[in-house]
Amino acid sequence: MDLSEARGVDIARMDSAAILSVLAHRYPLLLVDRIDVIDQGRHVEGVKRVTGSEWFGAAWHPGEAAMPNMLVVEALAQTSAALLLGLVKSVEGVIGYFAALERVKLRDPAVAGDTLLLDVRLTAFRRGVAHLKGRATVNGRRVVSAGFTTIVRAAS
Repeated sequence: MDLSEARGVDIARMDSAAILSVLAHRYPLLLVDRIDVIDQGRHVEGVKRVTGSEWFGAAWHPGEAAMPNMLVVEALAQTSAALLLGLVKSVEGVIGYFAALERVKLRDPAVAGDTLLLDVRLTAFRRGVAHLKGRATVNGRRVVSAGFTTIVRAAS
């Protein structure tokens, strides 16, 4: 059964090529593999598969290939880019500035072989300031949760 059939909604998927067209990040700093837009401008889910050959594995957790939790927060912020696309009329010339982190809870690390589910929801959007809540889980186990603020402005 397809995810969109299970939820009864239309889901737009962004593969890596579509993500690269929206984000300025490239390998090795692109931290999301796929984004599913669940509700345009309100809710998105991303997927990141953690592998043993990641550049951050051995350097941060000697003897264990684990993804540092602050990089999981960055993956949540990158996932939110697809959510912000639903808030603006024209994607051309729009830049999102990651402004603040709130109520960050760092729990167990995601290790090699895990698939991170990155869930981001919009809580408020006024005058170009978006307040978001993100949660990263592995098999239902919470890895990171955070609230964050992004400012959306036209590029000058």
